Amino acid sequence: MSRLARPTSGRMIGGVCAALARRFGTSATTMRVVFLLSCLLPGPQFLLYVALWILLPSQGKAARTAW
Repeated sequence: MSRLARPTSGRMIGGVCAALARRFGTSATTMRVVFLLSCLLPGPQFLLYVALWILLPSQGKAARTAW
């Protein structure tokens, strides 16, 4: 497992799905499809995506932060 940070390359919107895919060792496309399918279910998936977009550092910034 790698450090959880939004990559600067290979991302479509915010890089959240690409970061989660790298973290769990799956492809970014698979993670995006899982996210889109989960949006069909009731729950706060979109709000979680936005929160992760705000909270996860970008890959370049993650190397400079302590956490």
